[in-house]
Amino acid sequence: MRGRAEGPGVARSLVLAALFAALGVLLSSFAVPVGGARVFPFQHAINAAAGVLVGPWWAVGAALVTATLRFSLGTGTLFAFPGSPFGALAVGLAYRLLRREEAALFEPVGTVLVGAPLGALLVSPVVGEAAGGLVALMVSFALSSVPGAFAGYLLLKALRAAGVLSGAP
Repeated sequence: MRGRAEGPGVARSLVLAALFAALGVLLSSFAVPVGGARVFPFQHAINAAAGVLVGPWWAVGAALVTATLRFSLGTGTLFAFPGSPFGALAVGLAYRLLRREEAALFEPVGTVLVGAPLGALLVSPVVGEAAGGLVALMVSFALSSVPGAFAGYLLLKALRAAGVLSGAP
């Protein structure tokens, strides 16, 4: 069962989560500044794939590691902390229910509907963004997460069609 502390599933999940985090950091130069955030569709594609392939909690961990490294390296902002993990969580939980790659399309649910309000409430005051920035954050998060989720979904479909995911997860 996923989430247990023993067996080869944990090693596989740990390695994949680390690879997803590394990929997020490596691709972070493709982020585009929008307001106080940097939209990064690749992160949402990674969240979509991670949520399906390693489950909600490993995907959240990978997203938080990516956010921490990107912020530390100056390629990300504080908005990645509320913006990214909730999208990964939404995908992982949706996949547990659906057991289909279409769960990847739930990434914006977590990012836009949970992450943006938390970003407006917790991060905007810290970084000096104007009050009432919720709509602006929701739009910028959606501009990043919707195409990213779609790209992640297409990636999963391509990997499945190529036989790479024939036995996973």
